[in-house]
This record gives sequence, C-alpha cells and structure tokens, in this order.
Amino acid sequence: MSRKITLNITGESSRQYPLLVLELNNMSKAWKRFGVAIKINSPSSEKIIRWGNRRHDERNIQPEI
Repeated sequence: MSRKITLNITGESSRQYPLLVLELNNMSKAWKRFGVAIKINSPSSEKIIRWGNRRHDERNIQPEI
C-alpha cells in the first residue's frame, strides 16, 4: 500500500528549509529498517541531502542550495 503526505510549510526562513529536508531524510533512514520506504520530493532536495550528509574532511563539495 502506498500513502502520500503533503506538507504545506509557511513562515519558514531560508535557513530552516534545508534543515527540515535533512530532518525528514534522517527520519526516512531511521524508518527504513522497519520496512518503511519514504521518498522525499522537494525542490533541490537531492543537493541539500548530498551537502548535509557530507563528511567534514570533504572540502570539494560546495553548497548549491
């Protein structure tokens, strides 16, 4: 069974949006071990997640948010 949840967010700052996407990504990783697959579809989510999950010694990745 597939379910869809839509979040309408208002009043967030430009710094809060990437953090929200990263939090949702962390939640999806945590739920994966229980057999729940969560897919995030949002503008620039791929770039935000890639930038947010980089290791501290990786200096070549520039934030493209």
